[in-house]
Amino acid sequence: MLGGLLIVFSVLTVRSRFDDLDMWWHLKTGEIIWKTHTIPLADTFSYTTHNHALIPQEWLAEVTIYGAYKWGAFPGLMTWLCLFTALLLIAGYVFCSLYCGNSKVAFVGALVIWWFSTAGLAIRPQMIGYLLMVVEMAMIHLGRTRDSRWFFGLPILFAIWINCHASFILGMVVAGIYLFGSFFCFQSGSLEARRWDTQCRRRLALSLALSAGAVFLNPAGIRQVWYPFDSILNMTTLLRSVDEWKPAQMTDGRGIALMAVLLCSFVLVMTRRSELFWDEFLLLTLATWMAVSHVRMMVFFGILAAPILSRQLSTLWDGYDAAKDRIWPNAAMLGISALVVILAFPSNRYLDQQVEDRSPVKAVQFIKSSHLQGPMLNDYGVGGYLIWAAPEQPVFIDSRTDLYEWAGVLDEYMSWATLESDPRALLQKYGVNYCLLASYSPMVKVLLLLHEWKIVYTDKNFVILVHTAPVAPAVSSASDGAPIQPTAK
Repeated sequence: MLGGLLIVFSVLTVRSRFDDLDMWWHLKTGEIIWKTHTIPLADTFSYTTHNHALIPQEWLAEVTIYGAYKWGAFPGLMTWLCLFTALLLIAGYVFCSLYCGNSKVAFVGALVIWWFSTAGLAIRPQMIGYLLMVVEMAMIHLGRTRDSRWFFGLPILFAIWINCHASFILGMVVAGIYLFGSFFCFQSGSLEARRWDTQCRRRLALSLALSAGAVFLNPAGIRQVWYPFDSILNMTTLLRSVDEWKPAQMTDGRGIALMAVLLCSFVLVMTRRSELFWDEFLLLTLATWMAVSHVRMMVFFGILAAPILSRQLSTLWDGYDAAKDRIWPNAAMLGISALVVILAFPSNRYLDQQVEDRSPVKAVQFIKSSHLQGPMLNDYGVGGYLIWAAPEQPVFIDSRTDLYEWAGVLDEYMSWATLESDPRALLQKYGVNYCLLASYSPMVKVLLLLHEWKIVYTDKNFVILVHTAPVAPAVSSASDGAPIQPTAK
């Protein structure tokens, strides 16, 4: 019954999260792999990267995303998101239940995962990375407490993970923390370390060695393994400019919840209502540091902290007896949950509306009908949609910030968009003939002041400007995007 409620939470949480910046280029890449049976190793979507080499570190997840679209179009994509969100919460609930031994207290752990996961729920490959993190922790727990042969599932898991998302490296770190903690045996107040059985520890070490070899089963070899290190060490513009990589705000809902989880754990330890194990302390420290440093890592904080908090709280509910659970009320709740899921699942019209509200759907139609010719300069936020909806028009930039930082384009674009450089310089360098910008972009007013650019299309969200020399201007209505004749100057 509690699992059914988690499915309801999943659908209600993500039903309005359909149109993500990254979804579109993941979808297009998945289509290419699906139809050509080859994995792209160089960029073909942008004219500014000059076919720069790609690290296809999400290709397998992208195939599943396009498979969902091929099966059911936009509702198929939403089904993909609902499915992986529900799998994440249910897998987290099952693991918390195994870890703390109390299936009702484990629901609190599942809610912790749900709340922090709201920082990253989207139609993106990272969803599979979140799920695999839970599966990894469950395998290690089962190998430690039941049968050490569970550890040998880790190499298979990492062989899949490396091809789905770069968060595999975090999974390696977590497994390494468990191995490191297995050597210690001490007790200091309520902090306790229990040394593992020698055979159990050796099998975990062997499985990690095999996992280290398994991550090389990928299309790019060592470059794909090195990718997450390169992101952390060298991609400074990405970490500084993209919101999800910025430090977390401790005053928002997730920041307050993070402090509440840590405070609760601390109070339980200080009042000696529960001990804290050495490996749990290390995992909490790692999770807190990551979450405070980057908003995106809030999800992993929830995954790592939930089972620990569940175990600490389980001693407060010792009287739970599963034999006393009532079948028919639970069955009725499951039926109600199924009905809510069916009714809450977004309609085709609602999904289309989300896309129109956040993406330049009508602007792309105008570009095609007016036969505007590039090179085009587009806003960062719309590049992904252009890759999907207008692949014949190579983009200037999109949300693949790692690629554009490698190519040196990201710094140029950020300086241009924030008015830190001569606006003409970038446009002249790439020979830009027209721009597709958000209507609130300050560059719209700047370009109009240059007297070399003229608006030919506008709607409530987007503006298209053309260079007056190569393109014959036409003006569009702000209400519906229909082109009209320009007025005399």
